[in-house]
Amino acid sequence: MGKPKKCISIEDAKELQQAWCDTRTPEIDKCLGFEDTREFWWSVEELMEYLKYVKRKSRKQGIDNPGVRIYFGAYPETKCKMNRGYATVFFAPTGAPAGTGKDGDSAQNNYDIEPYNFGGLGSPPVVY
Repeated sequence: MGKPKKCISIEDAKELQQAWCDTRTPEIDKCLGFEDTREFWWSVEELMEYLKYVKRKSRKQGIDNPGVRIYFGAYPETKCKMNRGYATVFFAPTGAPAGTGKDGDSAQNNYDIEPYNFGGLGSPPVVY
């Protein structure tokens, strides 16, 4: 099995991270009054477990090609351990029954499968 075709170079990843830090981080941190996180961590095992779960539940729903959309979110201050409302991301399953023509980017969120959250977060963030 070779490298997936959508892999990017380390240099491209560093450029993407730097562009985020240059164009968004200062304004976000200034607005919030603290340095927000901008990176999140899950083990490969956790991700595989969730992806298998989405695939299994999707198959039972007649969805042949499920996907996962990633959303930005923020914890309410009252639910954040440090009362700050740090940023987060969560995975939202997508998919439509086979033959509907709605696939890939255009697939709707699948609200019959639970989203996934609670990865580790960098505070302070780990620079790529």
